[in-house]
Formats: sequence, structure tokens, C-alpha cells
Amino acid sequence: MAAGEPSFRPATTLVQTTVLHVWTHVYHGALLPLYLPLVRDLALDGVGQATLLVSLLMGAYFLPSYGMGILADRIGRKPMLAGGLLLNGLGFVALSRADSFAGAAAAVVLAGLGGSTFHPAATALVARLYPASPGRAFGWFGVGASLGFFLGPLYSGWRAQAVGWRQALLELGLGGMITALWFAWRAVEPPAHPIRAAAPRLAGHPTPSVRVPVALMGLLAAAFALRDFGGAGNGTLSSLYLQHAHGDSVRDAGRVLSLVFVASAVSNPLFGHWSERSRLRWAAGLLPVAAACLAVLPWVPRAGFPAVLMAFGFFFMATYPIVEAALMEAVPDAIRGRVFGLFITVGGLIGNGSHWLLGHWVGSLGTDAGAPAAYRPLFGALAACVAGSIVALPLLRRLQLSGQRQIH
Repeated sequence: MAAGEPSFRPATTLVQTTVLHVWTHVYHGALLPLYLPLVRDLALDGVGQATLLVSLLMGAYFLPSYGMGILADRIGRKPMLAGGLLLNGLGFVALSRADSFAGAAAAVVLAGLGGSTFHPAATALVARLYPASPGRAFGWFGVGASLGFFLGPLYSGWRAQAVGWRQALLELGLGGMITALWFAWRAVEPPAHPIRAAAPRLAGHPTPSVRVPVALMGLLAAAFALRDFGGAGNGTLSSLYLQHAHGDSVRDAGRVLSLVFVASAVSNPLFGHWSERSRLRWAAGLLPVAAACLAVLPWVPRAGFPAVLMAFGFFFMATYPIVEAALMEAVPDAIRGRVFGLFITVGGLIGNGSHWLLGHWVGSLGTDAGAPAAYRPLFGALAACVAGSIVALPLLRRLQLSGQRQIH
């Protein structure tokens, strides 16, 4: 190792990757409180076109994920992570300068393509860092998502109120680009290690000795897409609900939306640790509770909305590290990037269509958009999606058993 070159330490690499996780989800949440200013300043054709920008961002984020996972498995996870965040930030810089829907759409697609490198590479990297306790590692890694989703709408709403949405997005874009350069300079990718006994092994390099059942993975991802549809849709629906039905400002809506992820900074590592011995049971308990919190949201007074939203985030977000750890344990290290890429390509594309769909749904309410009761069926539908995603757990169990059978 050359003098001054950073040495590999699992905890350091986990922290560095978690910082990138923060930025990835800052970008996912930054536009949520900005729908109405975007409609006004870009002369968009209603709020449905503004929410379409988020669906385009997320579509570009999820669509290439399988290919990005293959690249991460082949060329390494670090270059994919650094280059992806650099491109993600550049997209937000471009969005801050857009003067039409076409320009904004091109910018969010660029940002989404950059972000698409993150989860396939980072999830495989974290699983390699801590093979004996992935639940704990993914729990702490999930704190990055909590902070990102918290800071994104909070910062963009606050800065948009003070200096305008363009300056807010410019600052966020430049911040991510600087962080990408820091990661490229200081991060060290861990060496490959033998697969733990509970996971399938490779017979040789680079071709694994086991096959991942693609059909089963597709069904699994589609089932978990119900969870993602409900969670992603809640961000857009809550933003429009607060601003239309309760008259919240952009800043106030951003502040409330950020609260959904405050409690998850505690629940992610907590449930990630508790799930080490029984991941699927914990997931089966958390999903219905999260769905109940989501269904209650439009029934509570405005003063109680933030507390219920925090409760939803506490239980809902904790399902992610549990499921990711279980999925990574079921497949060998050499193909984890592409497996997770396939998982989020299917689930993400279906799940994040909710932004555009809900934008049009709320737009169709007309004058009823100002009545809190009009949103109850919408929140109820999202809650049913979250509760219905429990059907994915037997499929995940089947994938785990399939991997175990191939060891013997």
C-alpha cells in the first residue's frame, strides 16, 4: 500500500457508503414539496405533469438497475458508486437551470440514470462487509436512507421558500458531486471473501455454480412492488394533501414529509439487529402495522398528522434492511449486484409509477381536492398495497430454501 493511501476497514467503508445512501435518497425526496412551484414556474399542464417528473426520475433510476448490477459485479462496486453519484448530482444541477418540461424531464432522467448505479453496487458491498451479521449492517446502512429522505424535502422546502427552488436544487446537485469526488478519493472496496456457510457457494470464478431462479425473482420483486407503491405514493399524496386540503406552504409540507423518516433512523438498526434470527417473521409483523398507520392518516386532525406519519415511517422503513439482508443471504457474493438489480428494476418501476398516477388522481378531484375526506380512499388504497405485499414473504422463503438445497 502506498504511503497516504487509505486502508480498508469495514466500519469505515460502511460509513462512507451510508453517506452516499444519504445523497441518493435526498434526491428522491427533494422534489416532493416543490410540485406547485414547478407547475407555476415551468408553465406545466397541471400537477400531474409535475408528479410525472418524479416518476421519470424514478423510472430512470430503476430501469437500468439489472445492467448496473452486472457492471458492479464485473468492474467493482466503488467506481460504480462514485461515478453514479457524480452523474446524479449533475442531473440536479441541470434541473435547476431547466426552463421547460422537456428540459426538466431530460435533467431528471440524467439524475435517475446516475442514481441507478447505487443500490445494486451498495447492497452487494454491504453484504460483503459483514457476512456474519448482514441484518445489523443493513440496519445501520438504512439510516442513510432515513437521513436522506428526511433531509431532501426538509432542505428543498426550506430553501425554496427562502431563495427559490432553482437555487435549492443547484445547492443539492453541487453537494452530491463534491461527495462523489470525496468517495472516489477515500473509499476502499473490500476484498472478496469466502461465502458464509448459510449461502450458496461459487464453484469457480467468474461463473457461479448455482442458478438464481429468474421467474421466482420476478414474482418476488413484483409482490414487493406493492409495498414500494404504497410507500412511494404516500410521499406524493401526503404532499398534495397537506398543501391542498390544509393549506400548508412548501416549507411546512417539506418539514412534515421529512418526519416520516426521523423515527426510521432508530427502527432500521433496531429491527435489523432483532431480525438476525427470524427475518421473515419480523417483516410479517411490521407490514400490517405500517399499513394501518397509513390508512389512518387522512382521518386524524392536521395537528396529529405528523405523529402518525412518523409512526408509519418507523414500521414501514424497517422492512427494507430486513428484506435486503434476507435476499443477499440467499445468493452468492459474485452475483449479488445483478440479483438486487433485477429485484429493484421490477419492483421499483411498478412501485414508483405511483407518483404520476396519484398526481392525476388528485388532479381529477377538482374542487374536492380541498376536502380532507376526499383523500381517504386514496390513502386506503395505498395502505392495502402495503398490507398486500405480505404475499411476497413465502416467495422469499422459497428463494432461501432453493439456495440452501443447492449447497448440499
